[in-house]
Amino acid sequence: MTQRKKLIAGNWKMNGSLSANQALLSGLVGQSQGLVADVAVCVPFPYLAQAQEVLKDSAVAWGAQTLSEREPGACTGEVAASMLQEFGCRYVIVGHSERRTLFGESSVVVAQKAEHARVSGLCPIICVGETLAERESGATLNVLKSQLEPLRAGLLTSADFVLAYEPVWAIGTGKTASPEQAQEVHAYLRNWLVERAAAISLEAQQRIAGVRILYGGSMKPANAQSLLAQPDIDGGLIGGASLVLEEFLAICRAA
Repeated sequence: MTQRKKLIAGNWKMNGSLSANQALLSGLVGQSQGLVADVAVCVPFPYLAQAQEVLKDSAVAWGAQTLSEREPGACTGEVAASMLQEFGCRYVIVGHSERRTLFGESSVVVAQKAEHARVSGLCPIICVGETLAERESGATLNVLKSQLEPLRAGLLTSADFVLAYEPVWAIGTGKTASPEQAQEVHAYLRNWLVERAAAISLEAQQRIAGVRILYGGSMKPANAQSLLAQPDIDGGLIGGASLVLEEFLAICRAA
């Protein structure tokens, strides 16, 4: 059985200030020794330099919350993968439900962003998830499949990415999938990855077994341990709780 090290990644969303960030990042560095899980924070673009400065000599990685699928050039307002590299980013979130719904990013665009991140030396955290209406209509697995289908063979062959299941109905609502509900979906996602990689090559199939699948729907200290105990849940993509030092550390310790 493939052993996958847990990953706890914080998604700050559009939050932060220089002073608040300094306290949070410094506290994270000071209290993260001895953690077994990998830990990362994905911060707004203006704070990447600060994150790099505070975290550079620590075990905590950092990253961004999206990127452009395009090469540098005439694309006002966008941020290129090469720019993220200059700030030492390891991770970049792509396809978060807020990007899909608020900014109209299709699954094809998400797949393009994920592949562009990969070939640029970044590790994309690819988000998938269904709405409440889709879950109640029994369409969850079909929705997830449609979001996964555009992923490119190069990404699946390299297996240098993270997948995050974020049920839209549980993001920022206080609602959380039960451990059993989350495990059922994570098992489906893992099986989909293995089957798709097996169709490419045996090497791809072997590599894909090491891909980590995170849960990202209102994970908190109170429910983290039960969720993280599930065999196919390899960590968490943490929203609101990642902005509170003790809550984020408690989730990291639960891993």
